[in-house]
Amino acid sequence: MGVVLALPLLGDVPVRAAAKAPADSGAKVVREQRISRYMRDITVRTPNLNGTVKIRILLPKKWKKNARRTWPVLYAFHGGQDDYTSWTRNTDIEKWSRKYDAIVVMPEGGNGSYTDWYNYGRGGRPRWETFHTSDVVQLVERNYRGGRKRAAIGVSAGGMGSVGYAARHRGLFRHVASLSGILHLTAPGMPALAMVTNAANKQDPTAIYGLPGIDAANWRAHDPYVLAPRLRGTGIFFSAGTTGRPGPGDPDVGPVDVGLFGERTVGQTNREFRGRLDDLGIPYTANLYGDGRHNWPAWRRISKRLWPKLMSRIDARRL
Repeated sequence: MGVVLALPLLGDVPVRAAAKAPADSGAKVVREQRISRYMRDITVRTPNLNGTVKIRILLPKKWKKNARRTWPVLYAFHGGQDDYTSWTRNTDIEKWSRKYDAIVVMPEGGNGSYTDWYNYGRGGRPRWETFHTSDVVQLVERNYRGGRKRAAIGVSAGGMGSVGYAARHRGLFRHVASLSGILHLTAPGMPALAMVTNAANKQDPTAIYGLPGIDAANWRAHDPYVLAPRLRGTGIFFSAGTTGRPGPGDPDVGPVDVGLFGERTVGQTNREFRGRLDDLGIPYTANLYGDGRHNWPAWRRISKRLWPKLMSRIDARRL
């Protein structure tokens, strides 16, 4: 009898049983998989991307699909060369989430740089920014009882994405957190570094933001440093290493390791972003912690400490 009762808790839910409401773009849930009691992986087909993509959702203990109430939502974005499973694979986010009455959403970001691609001025797919800020938000709110009290956290490219989204879509998030995100995209040398990184990720680097210099306006339109005035009224947290030396928990690597060099470069953009906010008189919390590589040991520690703050900003009740 126990086995019979447990069977419906896990596995794929057919599309007709899911009966999901679409987003305005026509994006819709085509499959839902119950990974555990509180975790769902949903597959989405959207006109903003090629093919289907997945989103991982952590539901609170008291969540019910037919509830009259809604729940606050934290959106957690992953970094490059990773996917929607990154946060559950590298942190205790499941454990943290169960302590609060909130939904956590971890969408696929590919290596799309958290933007609608410029595509040499033609636009078109992939439109990662539209997918995240419109499709994902609408699908969560229309099908999983997500509410309008939202926050975002991201690591690396996802950190830049969370801050950039907040600036370009004012009011979308109450609070944003960037962990080792590039926060001055157009600083000297940064466009070249971004293009080299995207090329290494097997993307067309000139299709994402365009050519530096020639398409400077589009680069600036996606630069958190340039967009900083639009962050007034949004809670802001950012952190990064600054020395290019290993930190606690980092692997034993040489001084020319790309993760060390990369984090020092990212840290410099965070310093510049901090100065920009200071000049504008915009409040923030920063943790420029010195030693640390561009990887998960520091991000785990910081996100764990930051979790209660993020929950409080979206009025998520501790259980």
